[in-house]
Amino acid sequence: MMKLFTEISITKSPRQLTPDTRILLVGSCFTDSIGQKMQQHGMHSLSNPTGVLYNPLSLAQALNGSMRVELIEHDGLYHSMSHHGSFSGTDADKVLRDCVQSLSVLHQAFAQADTVFITFGTAYVYYRNGQVVANCHKLPEAEFTRSRLSVEDILAAWRPIIHSNPDKHWVFTVSPIRHQRDGMHANQLSKAILLLAIEQLQTEYPKQISYFPAYEIVLDELRDYRFYADDLLHPSATAVEYIWQRLCDTYMSPATLEQLHRNYKIYLRNNHRPLHE
Repeated sequence: MMKLFTEISITKSPRQLTPDTRILLVGSCFTDSIGQKMQQHGMHSLSNPTGVLYNPLSLAQALNGSMRVELIEHDGLYHSMSHHGSFSGTDADKVLRDCVQSLSVLHQAFAQADTVFITFGTAYVYYRNGQVVANCHKLPEAEFTRSRLSVEDILAAWRPIIHSNPDKHWVFTVSPIRHQRDGMHANQLSKAILLLAIEQLQTEYPKQISYFPAYEIVLDELRDYRFYADDLLHPSATAVEYIWQRLCDTYMSPATLEQLHRNYKIYLRNNHRPLHE
């Protein structure tokens, strides 16, 4: 039979996920897509309690407890520069409470997690007043400076976190979502830095870290725009489903997959809305 695409070879992980595995997922919006799949299949997972985070430094700060909550006001809304725009609002006290609560939820979930999925989105980082920001919230561009992290910058931020959590299984991925604003060449350079940093971490901590090639699956197996959403940057629902199936094959046993299938049928039944009451 003719081969019509290059299939990414993925070795079965020796550290398997089960329905009882406590999982935390943090990172780019691709993380939310996979986290939603886990929740629909009845897994003990939590995705991005502080909102979407794109760059490795903001992700490191979220997990090591150094993320600060300082509100600024812009165009009638209050924002935390360390949080996603979904936390912004007109009531400063509520925004502050929600942001602080999200960090409490994150730190508790991280402490309890058996497996942590980390999805790096970009190696580009924005700074405001010398501090890394997770989101610019459409403030004037002149208020920020922008730079591209080096591999060593990422390693310096993540080595202490991995080293101080030896019992956790870390699954690193690179988001297949392209950052068009950077330009396609700059986007590729950014992704390359992320991939090199993860490879080095995996070399240094081989028993703790595995890498799941979501980025390569989209670029090599699904190299067709029919697998992208209308913006031609984000993976389509079909692509996310395919990646989810590959992830299941990598990290789950047949018995686990059977249980997840039963859980998903219950989820569909509970969320079914009849046409006629």
